Amino acid sequence: MDACGGTHHWGHEIVDVGHECNLIPPVYVKSLVRKPKYVSNEATATMDAAQRPTKRFVAVNSETAQSDATLFPARALFVR
Repeated sequence: MDACGGTHHWGHEIVDVGHECNLIPPVYVKSLVRKPKYVSNEATATMDAAQRPTKRFVAVNSETAQSDATLFPARALFVR
């Protein structure tokens, strides 16, 4: 899966069921998306990125890391 914000939640759910979850950095997927940006084009790009020999995966963030990641932009807006 593409490693966006909501994907980490689904990664936890998939791991809890007993499967292995591999998240692909969005930079690798975005470079392969063909225009226009539809779900089917993104799915194709995700499959292409996962099959690359130089692929790297991102670990699923813990719930604490996810909540901290949402606080940093909110804090920056508050400070500004």
